[in-house]
Amino acid sequence: MIYSSSDSYKRETEPLRRYSAEDIAKYYRYRPWLGLFRSVKIFLYFAVFIIQLTLDKWFKKEENNKQKRAEQLRKILTKLGPTFIKVGQALSTRPDLIRKDFLEELIKLQDQLPPFDSRIAFEIIESELDLEVEEAYKEISATPVAAASLGQVYKAVLHTGEEVAVKVQRPNLLPVIRLDLYLMRLASRWVAPFLPLNLGHDLGLIVDEFGTKLFEEIDYINEGRNAEKFASNFLGDPEVKVPCIYWRYSSHNVLTLEWINGYKLNDLDTIREAGLDPSDIIRIGVTSGLRQLLEHGFFHADPHPGNLFAMPDGKMAYIDFGMMDQLTEDTKETIASSVVQLINRDYQALAKDFVNLGFLTPETDIKPIIPALEKVLGNAVGQSVGNFNFKTITDDFSELMYEYPFRVPAKFALIIRSLVTQEGLALSLNPDFRIVEVSFPYISRRLLTEESPAMRKRLIEVLFKDGRFQWERLENMIAIAQSDRQFDLLPTASLGLQFLVSEEGDYLRRQLITALIEDDRLHTEEVHRLWTLIQPELKPQKLFDVALQAIKQFSQELVAN
Repeated sequence: MIYSSSDSYKRETEPLRRYSAEDIAKYYRYRPWLGLFRSVKIFLYFAVFIIQLTLDKWFKKEENNKQKRAEQLRKILTKLGPTFIKVGQALSTRPDLIRKDFLEELIKLQDQLPPFDSRIAFEIIESELDLEVEEAYKEISATPVAAASLGQVYKAVLHTGEEVAVKVQRPNLLPVIRLDLYLMRLASRWVAPFLPLNLGHDLGLIVDEFGTKLFEEIDYINEGRNAEKFASNFLGDPEVKVPCIYWRYSSHNVLTLEWINGYKLNDLDTIREAGLDPSDIIRIGVTSGLRQLLEHGFFHADPHPGNLFAMPDGKMAYIDFGMMDQLTEDTKETIASSVVQLINRDYQALAKDFVNLGFLTPETDIKPIIPALEKVLGNAVGQSVGNFNFKTITDDFSELMYEYPFRVPAKFALIIRSLVTQEGLALSLNPDFRIVEVSFPYISRRLLTEESPAMRKRLIEVLFKDGRFQWERLENMIAIAQSDRQFDLLPTASLGLQFLVSEEGDYLRRQLITALIEDDRLHTEEVHRLWTLIQPELKPQKLFDVALQAIKQFSQELVAN
């Protein structure tokens, strides 16, 4: 469809800003032929493809035709449009799921999609900004530098001299997405009983969550606000870069933002040629992802290689903030707690966290589930990311899901997508990278250093089990946290001492005294092990600085009272 006037373009797009499953179902209920035509088209594309794969196998032509079939799959997903391109993008980060020839083609879906006519794009820019293209930009590329599932990007220069990226949304996008979401919701009713992960309970809600986020993603005003919120969360972080938004040249369908010079994360050779260590890039990605989930609660739900760049100065740049989500404080704390329970192999506490997160209903009897969790997760700690991944856990859980009432809450669909994608990136950059070596130290450090009452409560829950102090857990947490380069023991100890002498710490003081003398003996051996663990960090100058800071704070509190 070619837009000959700004009015016709706006009439086509303005009424459809928010996702509503009911409104979409109502629309297609009276137009069943549209859904039928689309369903037949999808079925025929994939049926022909599967038949060709089968014939290749029968006639032993798999090796000869593998590149041809890979290109064919990419073209099928491209022809079916944005919803299927999104699926292909997710699969392109999973070398453990997709064979190499298919993977190389699916990676092209991230930013090598067919562009639409630049004349239409410039027409959209002018209608949205109410400016001639030459008035808005001093220079702009004649053709797009990248084309994605929802829009395409031009490189431009503002009249004030800044290099910018200009995103222009594809025309006629919403009707296609709306129909695909309608068919997905219909299909969820039929598919749910056959899924191995017991998704049936919430599958419709998961589709709705995806639909809501997809509609948000095609609103560039929303994306710009998300980018600014994300940037404020990482303000002062020396390892994360977020582009600036130029609001004067942005609208619902056009977004102008700072140009990022960097290397795509799946371009391993270029990253190495630039003198960057892929393991450092992975560490930044995993740590920043954990910060999003556990500190800010506001996370990037679509971190595929086309949206993440390694910069020459070693930073990681995030772009494309259309698909984001927000977690509650309680959810953040419970996720952190559940990871520590996994470290400590406390599967009873882990099962309780699953209840709190909504993976199990409150009335579920968790006793028979605990041995099953231990069997599935028992060997997870310490494995490399090549073995410890969501595919492995999913395969192990598949039988469990039929036997026990696990479910995936709709809210966690995007979290799982984000984690799976980041894990796939780690696999692409370095199959031997140990993801636990980054995530566990980070979470242990966060629990030990967090000043919020809620997180302190989680720490106490971890350190005390059945009223008894868990000495080994404290040792494990300190030892694991020490492998995090940002962990400093003395300030952490200072925070702990301040809490102990406060009114809030009265319960913990009594519990620690009990722990030292429980079982009618002094626990000198445990104390000695802790001392051996922390003694190397107790440098005289550090001790003096911490003592001085504590005296100053104590004096200020006395004056205040």
